[in-house]
Amino acid sequence: MKNGVLMALLSAFVFSVMNALVKEVSGTIPAAEIAFFRGLIGTILVVALMRHQQIAFSRKGIPMLVFRGMMGGLYMLAFFFTLAKLPLTDASILAQLAPIFVILLSALFLKEKLSARAKAMLLIIFLGAFILLKPGAYSSYSAYALVGLLSALFSAAASISIRYLSQKHSAYEIVFYFTVTSSLVALPFVHLFVMPDTRELVLLLLIGIVSLIGQLFLTKAFTHESAVVVQVVSYFGLMLNAMFGYLFWSETPDAATIIGGILIVAGCIALTAAKSGGAKAAAAKRFIIPRKEEQEDEERTIL
Repeated sequence: MKNGVLMALLSAFVFSVMNALVKEVSGTIPAAEIAFFRGLIGTILVVALMRHQQIAFSRKGIPMLVFRGMMGGLYMLAFFFTLAKLPLTDASILAQLAPIFVILLSALFLKEKLSARAKAMLLIIFLGAFILLKPGAYSSYSAYALVGLLSALFSAAASISIRYLSQKHSAYEIVFYFTVTSSLVALPFVHLFVMPDTRELVLLLLIGIVSLIGQLFLTKAFTHESAVVVQVVSYFGLMLNAMFGYLFWSETPDAATIIGGILIVAGCIALTAAKSGGAKAAAAKRFIIPRKEEQEDEERTIL
């Protein structure tokens, strides 16, 4: 459960389910209201989990926790708005441009570096994502698409802050500040409140539960893996979103979507293997070095 790549894959799956739920309910409930309910339900659930596990709130690093919550809240608001206005696959593609911003922010603030093998795997995933983007055929450029690009920027900023905060704060505390702040961020944009019916309330409740699970997976992924790797692995969610779009909204994936999805999955599997191999090598090195030092100590004792 401490494999960052595995956590990232699980979060991509869970968030794809959430995206489908948001797409479904956004036909009748405004995006800002969905974002508000998601944050409110998530806050209630994460507080209950923290009390059950007796996790106390820290008194340090609160400004950064609030900043992470604001970036996550703005991302959620922008992304839900884009989901309501664009096809599921298009909105997801725009949001998944976040790694471009993550790479820049990671280099600037986290000074993170990648091994040559990991870079090769990331190139494969980027190639699959580029094929999925279909830059020559993409036709949804509009004010809605610009909001989608903003969601990618906010997502990248949130990702970087999670990586920083995870060094000193528990995943539950980070998620708590995200959920409560995101509700406050969305509230001013709720200009016309729509009273949900029973079906819509169930969907909103499911969105809150599923999104909390996804946030916990994502936060744990950033705890054990670099921001760039986690964000790029989340491209796996593009294939899932395309599948949900086909199943529920008759959005038929073309050859580019299929080829890109295969490359993404293959790249993610190879990246997981590369990271696991690196971890084993590091563990072996930690075992060999003390044994060598012990042998030198024994030789000095004999002399």
